[in-house]
Amino acid sequence: MGEIVLSQVRKSFGGTSVIQGIDLRIEDGEFVVFVGPSGCGKSTLLRLIAGLEDTTSGTIAIDGHDATSLPPAKRGLAMVFQSYALYPHMSVRKNIAFPLRMAGISAEEQERKVQAAAKVLNLAPYLDRKPSQLSGGQRQRVAIGRAIVREPSAFLFDEPLSNLDAALRVSMRQEISELHQSLKTTMIYVTHDQVEAMTMADKIVVLNAGRIEQVGSPLELYKTPANLFVASFIGSPKMNLVEGPEAAKHGAHTLGVRPEHIDIVAEGPWSGTVGICEHLGSDTFLKVHVEGLGALTVRAGGEVDLVHGAPIRLAPQPDKLHRFDGAGEALAKALA
Repeated sequence: MGEIVLSQVRKSFGGTSVIQGIDLRIEDGEFVVFVGPSGCGKSTLLRLIAGLEDTTSGTIAIDGHDATSLPPAKRGLAMVFQSYALYPHMSVRKNIAFPLRMAGISAEEQERKVQAAAKVLNLAPYLDRKPSQLSGGQRQRVAIGRAIVREPSAFLFDEPLSNLDAALRVSMRQEISELHQSLKTTMIYVTHDQVEAMTMADKIVVLNAGRIEQVGSPLELYKTPANLFVASFIGSPKMNLVEGPEAAKHGAHTLGVRPEHIDIVAEGPWSGTVGICEHLGSDTFLKVHVEGLGALTVRAGGEVDLVHGAPIRLAPQPDKLHRFDGAGEALAKALA
């Protein structure tokens, strides 16, 4: 079991409040991602769940039991950090087995669990190597293996891929997702990268200044952001935001339209000039300077043949417009 329930959890450091009354339920077996900008409180919230920080107030329940005052070792959780925290003088086998040895598990049982974890993580050929003989991705897998052998109620990942290069991050992201499908264990994953959040999560928790802005599946947050913060944070490239007469025409203070929901047309309501063109093969991202609206990002097909300075006409897809009021809260679905 791995159900985790937070009720009015708060955390202050001195006079500074960093977690401000969080209510959240994480179901057994879910892959939940905490995402938000630097300083939003996501890592602090993870550390509160792990027991590495004391709550100022509120309760944390794990599998129906109040764990608010329990030390980390008693919570039945395993944490994987941004730094691998491996013992350089120990082999991969001994690094993975370390928590089992500390728990007094027999040597035979240690080896059985190490072999099982190594098989899941494709580490069997490397068990006798030292961490210095491994790549960054392999070291991170060792750190995950050390967590797996503890058979925790939930895994807690604190930005585990941020030290890896772009290509390795993609492959490790896929490996962690496959691991979740294999183990069916609750996973809580902290990242500032919304692409990681969108591709890995069953449920995303968007945090801002110590508060939850919205909780939902990746597609729910993409299609129906609750406010301007979520709308701007989720989606790559970012949503275009328009104010003034164009927004007012749609009954909104701010009008949002994603780059992929703007069509290049022969005749359309928005007239502009192409600026920077980013050709990425499958996609082309255009920065278009539109009269009366400013610069808009447009996502087009990879073979769009446009150059800097070319005239262009655009039309937003009416059913994909997002409307926000003066306080930044989402209004009913866009008016066509």
